[in-house]
Amino acid sequence: MNTDTDRERGVLSPADRAYLLGDREMSHDQSKRNAEARIRRRIRAAVLDFDLFLHTLAEKDRRQVFEGAATDEEFLAGLRAMIAFTYLGLEEAGTDFEGVLEPAVRSCEEYLAADGDERVSVDVTFDVETTVESSLSDVVSRLNAGDPVTPRELFAVVMRGDHDPAAHDRIALANADADELRDGFLERLASYLEGDLRYVTDSRAIIDLEGE
Repeated sequence: MNTDTDRERGVLSPADRAYLLGDREMSHDQSKRNAEARIRRRIRAAVLDFDLFLHTLAEKDRRQVFEGAATDEEFLAGLRAMIAFTYLGLEEAGTDFEGVLEPAVRSCEEYLAADGDERVSVDVTFDVETTVESSLSDVVSRLNAGDPVTPRELFAVVMRGDHDPAAHDRIALANADADELRDGFLERLASYLEGDLRYVTDSRAIIDLEGE
């Protein structure tokens, strides 16, 4: 999670970022509601802008936005979050993510082929299979007992918001060497919790917190 509030303005202003991170208090409930409504409007407006980007932004500008993406971990993390936010929002709204993903990928592949003077038939397959491995209540119980949790379990608790992991003095993490965490995910998670990350072994880590 990117916690830098002073980045150049994008969808959010620095003040919006500070509010979402809990660093900016609103003195009145109406001010809070106004801020949340403004953020919702900006997100929707930004999504609509992508239709304009896709059809009117010059190819050289698009290429410059994504050049160096392979080694820009912060940018890649932002792209993953953008897709995750879309997937989560559509799932919660009862809208099929594949119905958005499939025509988008197909049209882009057809465009790339046509650019090379080819015509292609595109088959897009998107399958998701989930297996319940633990409940959030089980994760919270392990946090309270000081037992290790995985980084993804900790992230799920943070996202749910019913339990504040930062209330603990320390959080033990198992499987801290997973390949998908090598983009700085653990470091950003520790920073969000205002803790210090240290590795005990290659696969185990500790987030030291002040607690409450």
